[in-house]
Amino acid sequence: MDFRDSPREAAFRAEARAFLEAHKPARWEHPFAEDVDEHALLAGSKAWQRTLFENGWGAILWPKEYGGRGVGPIEAIIWNQELDRLGLGESIFVVGTAMAGPTIIAHGTPEQKARFLEPLARGDEIWCQLFSEPGAGSDLAALSARAIRDGDHWVVTGQKTWCSGAHYADWGILLVRSDPSVPKHKGITYLLVDMKSPGIEIRPLKQMSGGSHFNDVFLNEVRIPDANRLGPEHFGWQGAMTTLLNERMALGGTSGFFSFDALAEHARAHKERIDGVTRDQLARLYVWNKALDLLNARVVTKLGRGQIPDAESSVMKLALGRILTLGGDLGLRVAGPDALLRRGPWQHSFLTAPSLHIAGGTDEIQKNLVAERVLGLPREARSDRDVPFEALPKA
Repeated sequence: MDFRDSPREAAFRAEARAFLEAHKPARWEHPFAEDVDEHALLAGSKAWQRTLFENGWGAILWPKEYGGRGVGPIEAIIWNQELDRLGLGESIFVVGTAMAGPTIIAHGTPEQKARFLEPLARGDEIWCQLFSEPGAGSDLAALSARAIRDGDHWVVTGQKTWCSGAHYADWGILLVRSDPSVPKHKGITYLLVDMKSPGIEIRPLKQMSGGSHFNDVFLNEVRIPDANRLGPEHFGWQGAMTTLLNERMALGGTSGFFSFDALAEHARAHKERIDGVTRDQLARLYVWNKALDLLNARVVTKLGRGQIPDAESSVMKLALGRILTLGGDLGLRVAGPDALLRRGPWQHSFLTAPSLHIAGGTDEIQKNLVAERVLGLPREARSDRDVPFEALPKA
């Protein structure tokens, strides 16, 4: 494993760093902040995404013909590292550029690619993900939002939950139950839905961190053109796997959620509050943070050799959840009496950390993947494998 940039990678890093230093926004609204000004967030994020797009950085993994830069995954990781270095790693466009876009590129029609990809990469349209339901989270294939074909439209009724940014999204990627007479993985259709469609109600969920990043989305006989179907009818699970693979890589590979250097500086500024236990936990956190860096380097090395990472993204996501939980706790401990204040960077980190154990696949799901794909343990027995969805017991 080589931790050094190759000459080509070093040149790319220098180019990315020079661009970001020259064009970085004077003010940046963090999407997950408690007191975020939503108007400023949308205006600033769209302007920044447009700047990235116009200079070839809007969606760098995408092919050039779709508005991307056409680089490889190693360059994408370097780009994300440089974004994180300047605190620009979080974006309201991540669902679009890292999940919806790659899925449309892989499974979309020429008409869908022409309609959706460039506006997405340019920052004209924001996307959200409408996958999870109250009864279908970790077991996503248990989703029950019903879609009935009506001529050249689908009529959709159901509820989606934990939908990040749905309250300001223009479009959503939507999984629906289109054929309940077959086993649950086979009767799913993947649709692209205009979030301004009649029949859609969005309810922001107030979080303990103070923000309302997540939403419940209710669909009541929403009509969606069949032209917005992504992939074959009833075979949306393949598209969902493309989306989820990209989501796990996006969540597991970013360090934008946490900065050990910032915590270390925080600790140095309050040396009088650092006892032996806190010092030991800081060292433990440093080790976990370095482990995440090493996992990231392993992924880069595999990609550089033309190999596809397997369970590394699951291990990285588990490590990230551990780091955020311990980091938020330590940040408050070092803050001392200031930790009682309602607002502050470490308060926000502490209250946000639990969501990373759930978002993008729960810790339990990630551990199952590691057990099966790394340790070679047998898959969990499933009694519903060949049972039609409509015959399964419902909660």
